[in-house]
Amino acid sequence: MDTRQIPHPPRRVPVLGDILGVSPRTPVQDSVRIARELGSPLFVRKIFDKEIVFVSGAGPAADLSDESRFAKHVGLGIEALRRLGGDGLFTAYSHEPNWQAAHDILAPAFTQSSMRAYHPVMRETAHRLLTHWDAAAGPVDVAADMTKLTLETIARTGFGYDFGSFDRTAPHPFVTAMTGALRHAQRQTVRLPGLGNLLARGADRRNAERLTYLTEIIDDVIRARRTAGDERTDDLLGLMLHTRHPETGLPLDEVNIRNQVITFLVAGHETTSGALSFALYYLARNPEVLARARAEVDALWGPPGEVPPSPAFEQIPKLRYLRRVLDEALRLWPTAPAYARQAREDTVLDGKYAMRKGDWALVLLPALHRDPSVWGPDPEAFDPDRFAPAEVRARPAHTYKPWGTGARACIGRQFALHEAILVLGLLLHRYDLSGDPSYELKVTELLTMKPEGFTLEVRPRTS
Repeated sequence: MDTRQIPHPPRRVPVLGDILGVSPRTPVQDSVRIARELGSPLFVRKIFDKEIVFVSGAGPAADLSDESRFAKHVGLGIEALRRLGGDGLFTAYSHEPNWQAAHDILAPAFTQSSMRAYHPVMRETAHRLLTHWDAAAGPVDVAADMTKLTLETIARTGFGYDFGSFDRTAPHPFVTAMTGALRHAQRQTVRLPGLGNLLARGADRRNAERLTYLTEIIDDVIRARRTAGDERTDDLLGLMLHTRHPETGLPLDEVNIRNQVITFLVAGHETTSGALSFALYYLARNPEVLARARAEVDALWGPPGEVPPSPAFEQIPKLRYLRRVLDEALRLWPTAPAYARQAREDTVLDGKYAMRKGDWALVLLPALHRDPSVWGPDPEAFDPDRFAPAEVRARPAHTYKPWGTGARACIGRQFALHEAILVLGLLLHRYDLSGDPSYELKVTELLTMKPEGFTLEVRPRTS
């Protein structure tokens, strides 16, 4: 792709590129700032020997969503994660046969009937969080506790495995190793060629140790199911172990099953924990929104009591305003903040930028979700009514993409939404929430996004 006509940040440095005023720890937030400063729907950043085209405007983003012209591109940090996830659903190249095979075999795991079966486990795991917060002697670390919750939820619903997260004072070693692996993958995008590889040998060695540990954990999960002689097919692991592809008749191979398990454990909890954390941050900062969401919950479940409610599956979709709160939190801070798309054939992007087959661009979601031409003159304002039905219908397509796009969009979207709304509803029903008024939002980036250092005082409500 000829990038000479595409804007780039000022003060480009020979050899090093566009590195002034940016940090390897905050590449997404720095890029969002650059997009705002340049005021262009797309721009290019050069990092050492790499040129990355960022799309931040609605026009080119809609173009890239055209499945007939563009497909998923696996690159940058995602490519680095292939050492962990291999040809799992998230990190697979689209041409790899195991992607389609696994997608077809696992699709039944996300039907409404499957979600109904997961609901009691989701609810019981959420009640574990309530018990944990009931016993809190001081402010709770929101992101840490949401991570415990979502890890247990996906592990128990998907694989019948319990990490015992709420019985630990420190994060489970799985979470620590996963966090290190994500951070290492992110840093691959800014590694200096040649010398950088030499300097990073120690980091690479430590990452290899993390990956070995994570693989051992996954093997334990699979081994536990096989040892139990459990042949059920009502969860993700059961489907992978005991289901053959409906057309080819072939099962998934053992290595791919491991790749899929680790993909779901990592992606299935890391993004949802971030979404819940951001939603709670904005609820605590917006009393009117909090009161309106709580009124909706109380109308459905009645006044709070000593025993938390046990919502039925059918009640969760009725929390429509709470869904808007979650959608708006994901607009401002989509926890999977970007996705890359590559041209299937020679084409033209946004009517002016020639792309050859294989050329790719990165859709920068926090910038797209702040495009004033779509979201109005104050896109930073938190306003759940942006997702009222009439507002959604009036908005152009492909302007809100927290779940990705096309055939490679998040397969677990409905799972994550159901879990998150259930949990938010239970928390609002049971607790008065208050944050530290002096806290300024700081966002941690590990390929995913979540608030750092955000705590809440939680006090059981009285009827």
